[in-house]
Amino acid sequence: MSLDFGKKLAACRKAKNLSQKELAKLLNTSHSVIGKYEREEMTPSIEAAVKLAKLLDTTVGYLLGENKDAELLKDPAMLKRLQDIDSLPDDDKNGILYALDNLLKAAKLKAI
Repeated sequence: MSLDFGKKLAACRKAKNLSQKELAKLLNTSHSVIGKYEREEMTPSIEAAVKLAKLLDTTVGYLLGENKDAELLKDPAMLKRLQDIDSLPDDDKNGILYALDNLLKAAKLKAI
């Protein structure tokens, strides 16, 4: 497993507002096992890694550090922001996207 597996697992779990105990219950294991995965003291089976990825709305590839192109969407902080924006009414969502587009344009111009 990737050296970042435990960190990514913990970040994804926290982004879903799950405790180790809650995630363990969903995975039908103990919270100490989840803790060992996160501290990289124990490696999950392939089946457990697949279940973890599904429960956390990510991919095994992301948890293993293999999907560099998809990392932005799997970054828990970015994903949380995108989910928050997506849950807003369309007018608010469009306003935020418009403001974000302008901020991005300004940042790109400043970088030139």
